[in-house]
Amino acid sequence: MFRLKLPTDPRWANIAEGNLEEILTDHAWCELKAASNAMMLINLLPEFTEITTELTSIAKEEMDHFEQVHEIIKARGWVLGRERKDSYVNDLFKFMKPGSRKNLIVERMLFAAMIEARSCERFKVLSENIKDEELAKFYRELMISEANHYTSFLQFAHELAEEGYDVKQRWEEWLEFEAKVIASYGKSETIHG
Repeated sequence: MFRLKLPTDPRWANIAEGNLEEILTDHAWCELKAASNAMMLINLLPEFTEITTELTSIAKEEMDHFEQVHEIIKARGWVLGRERKDSYVNDLFKFMKPGSRKNLIVERMLFAAMIEARSCERFKVLSENIKDEELAKFYRELMISEANHYTSFLQFAHELAEEGYDVKQRWEEWLEFEAKVIASYGKSETIHG
């Protein structure tokens, strides 16, 4: 589905389910960061009207997802904890290549697509492997919604790439790199951990 080279071990869902308050808090912060990322991308390319319009929709949807997760946290009598560091995302960030303004924007789109792809895959694993029926249903619905973001970012990368920038080849490089990065994760109750 996402062409990820290293799928998540389904046993990660058991780790996540062992501390639902933590996974939900981490998830809420992931949604907030995703909304911030969409807004930052708007700052980088306001002259691309159609992409800006789509990024605005993505930012709103990510904020809606944040609100949904926050409501689940409140309904369960918990409180949203402080922001969590996301080492996985920081590791991916280092893989971006410098270049022209346009190529840097394309790299940011591929970076965003990679995060969305792994997040969606993790939502799928949660939806299929946790016993909490409410959350299993929630993560199934969220996975479908978030998959659209992954494909949108890839599409934006193709639309913005300058001549000579091979988006398909670069995406393959991202997939290979991400497989190496994610191999050291999957051991904690965080969306990317």
